[in-house]
Amino acid sequence: MAIITGIILLASILLVFVVYIQNPKGGGLSSDFGAAQQLGGVQKTNDFIDKATWGLAAIVGIGSIVLTLMSKSDVITPTVETPTEQGPPTDGGGTPPQ
Repeated sequence: MAIITGIILLASILLVFVVYIQNPKGGGLSSDFGAAQQLGGVQKTNDFIDKATWGLAAIVGIGSIVLTLMSKSDVITPTVETPTEQGPPTDGGGTPPQ
């Protein structure tokens, strides 16, 4: 479980950085390339960042589900003891009430 937790933490941190690089209005990292925009380099950068965002989000989501399922299987469920068959109730002195 520690390995999955570490993967989720790493993917979460990377996801924060990838989302921070993006600009919702289309600028982001691509606006730093200037002339490369005419050569198609920016489109490839935006595609990579978009795929990285979805991939990291999928890793976090699927990893969380797997970790939850694994932790539920480790939980010990209390068992209900079934009462054993006993004689009739007594009045405290060891003799059945009349």
